[in-house]
Amino acid sequence: MKSPLFLQLHHDNQEAIHLELLAGLQATNAHTSPKYLYDALGSRLFEAITELPEYDLTRLEASVFAEQAGQMRQVPAGAAWIDLGAGNCKKSASLFGRFKPRKYVAIDISVDFLHESMAALQLKHPALDMVGVGIDFSEGLRLPDGVSDPAEPRVLFYPGSSIGNFSPPEAERFLRSVRTACGDHPSSGLLIGVDLVKDARQLEDAYDDALGVTAAFNLNLLRHINQLAGTDFNVRDWRHLAVFNAALSRVEMHLEARATTVVRWQGGERVFRSGERIHTESSYKWTLSDFEALLRGAGFGVCQAWTDSNQRFAVYWAGV
Repeated sequence: MKSPLFLQLHHDNQEAIHLELLAGLQATNAHTSPKYLYDALGSRLFEAITELPEYDLTRLEASVFAEQAGQMRQVPAGAAWIDLGAGNCKKSASLFGRFKPRKYVAIDISVDFLHESMAALQLKHPALDMVGVGIDFSEGLRLPDGVSDPAEPRVLFYPGSSIGNFSPPEAERFLRSVRTACGDHPSSGLLIGVDLVKDARQLEDAYDDALGVTAAFNLNLLRHINQLAGTDFNVRDWRHLAVFNAALSRVEMHLEARATTVVRWQGGERVFRSGERIHTESSYKWTLSDFEALLRGAGFGVCQAWTDSNQRFAVYWAGV
């Protein structure tokens, strides 16, 4: 039986992280990158979020694949399957029977997250070549040399509507880098999940559930910032807030100061007035036509979308 190969190419720059976080906290409108939501505890909390009745995105995506994978004839079988933000690898693994990849490349920021999942997956697919790659593709995707043969077809897989964390200009820049990573084989392309615009109340409930799991996920960010930037946030001084910004077609997550509070760090501090917010995440929601236009603007050719019966979630194939 083969064993997965692991390449850790990303290494945290602690000084850069420290400076980035403090710059965001000191901005006129305080903000942080959503990637800092995902420390060990944050990742486990997000897994719990996907099980909540209010958060139907994961289930809708799974239903599209379960009901319509047989219709996705444009997606080539026998390609190198390149999983962006692979995590526990379960979404890709559920599609192996349909698409029969020649090679599986799991990409995440740290291969430590991939070891156990890929080892278990290798047992189920002993003849499949597998590579785990630790890179941060949040600023653009560049595949390391030798990960797959550029002369053979590639399927880049980006499920879960993570593209929603990018603003539209950022999303187009990122998708341009994905288009380049697809290579020039005529069968290559991108298979991507996209959350669609729907009722504002439904969207806000999905990001502010009754059990408070999403609130805990968001508030845990403050503990993570304390570790990374040496701040002294007190979680009890803050509340979780989720709102749908219709003008920008995005759900916004914020942390709001319950009362005036001072946050300190070595060499500095900031006073947050009562009601002042830290913007922690945006999740853009798309219409079918607008997302197809985004894909075409990024350089993709033929585009095909499949949705659930109520058009709340879409899976796109964007060919080169």
